[in-house]
Amino acid sequence: MKQRIITAILAMIVFIPFVLYGHWPFILFVYFLASVGLYELMRMKNLPLFSIPSILGFLFLWALLLPEGQAFLLDKSQWSVLFVLLFLAYTVLTKNRFTMEDAGFSIISIVYVAIGFYYFMIARTQTADDGLAVVFLVLFIVWATDTGAYFIGKAIGKHKLWPEISPNKTVEGAAGGILLACIVGLVFQAFYPFPYNFLEIAGIAILISIVGQMGDLVESAFKRHFDVKDSGNLLPGHGGILDRLDSVLFVFPVLYLIQFIG
Repeated sequence: MKQRIITAILAMIVFIPFVLYGHWPFILFVYFLASVGLYELMRMKNLPLFSIPSILGFLFLWALLLPEGQAFLLDKSQWSVLFVLLFLAYTVLTKNRFTMEDAGFSIISIVYVAIGFYYFMIARTQTADDGLAVVFLVLFIVWATDTGAYFIGKAIGKHKLWPEISPNKTVEGAAGGILLACIVGLVFQAFYPFPYNFLEIAGIAILISIVGQMGDLVESAFKRHFDVKDSGNLLPGHGGILDRLDSVLFVFPVLYLIQFIG
């Protein structure tokens, strides 16, 4: 626990200034986080870092992260078509040593990481004057969900939520996480009002909590499938970048879909 607390404090010292400042330093920082996240997934699949699939993967990721209207030569849909074709062609060029399964895993992993971090950038940089507040609202709700789920689950958790994927999570813990998330969302609204009423903010907080927990379960499913404990070891006591940001990778795209950001 001591190691986890120290790592969390140090991570916040690094993370928060980039979020507060925004602009190009924040965008470059997100590129770094996304690249580490993709590397963690590639490592789960035992795809070497210095290999053609990994190089294609990082190039595809960086193309998808480009700000809208600033794509290099091609737009994002064209880049997507090009890289999908390259991955498929590579299965033939290697005589199926790089399989269709490898190609499918690579493409899904890239899109999964890219959309999460892309809409994280959108939330901070393109959400009118409330971008910073939106990011902190999401982070506080996600942290509240994790905290509520942990302590309520420890205290009264009896019914397993999804034991095949994450054996320690309970239904009671998930409900406790949603409850605390709702409280935190309402407190945030009281101190920094968004143009919504309290009932709407409560609904958004519940949505963020549920979607965040789904993102956490998705990452757990990745790790369970590949039989690894953590996605990486960059953050001692916490695992990797995806272990810490798996929830927000789901939350920000959903907030974009409901037009809360963007």
